[in-house]
Amino acid sequence: MTGRSVEYMDATQILVDAATRPAEAAAALTAGLTAEQLNAHPGGHDNSIAWLLWHIGREIDAQVAELSGRPPVWENFRDRFELGELGDQVGYGFTPQQARSIVVDDAGLLQQYLQAATDALVAYLQTLGEEDLDQVIDTSWDPPVTRGARLVSIIDDAAQHIGQVGYARSIAG
Repeated sequence: MTGRSVEYMDATQILVDAATRPAEAAAALTAGLTAEQLNAHPGGHDNSIAWLLWHIGREIDAQVAELSGRPPVWENFRDRFELGELGDQVGYGFTPQQARSIVVDDAGLLQQYLQAATDALVAYLQTLGEEDLDQVIDTSWDPPVTRGARLVSIIDDAAQHIGQVGYARSIAG
């Protein structure tokens, strides 16, 4: 855990703090990983460490792009990942074959993308006032989803997946 000392944090500052933690954890968890470890499938599970890190970045990036109206940072990384059209998706609902097709040998590239997506999320959060968090942005759910709830969901998904990376890393050695 990174030492953070703030006398007062408003809701947006709390979200910023929470949003940065998965990328910080990823940096520590990927240190020294080989391509084989990144792409291993512990216990035969379809999601490798590489898939998990790619997915964390994609889910943050795609949702922030939609919320902010800005292009996804993926546009700057697509060619470097060499995943084709499959890489343009976020990984939700992937078949086992699709998940296993996400192969990335470079932990640094995965970390760079996750950090860029996180930076875009933080930049977006810093444009918001507390009143923006209460705005309903999706009425297709019951109850309707507020901007704040969507942001918490994005951060929660990243935190859960980084926990999976930690577990998979412990198996990988």
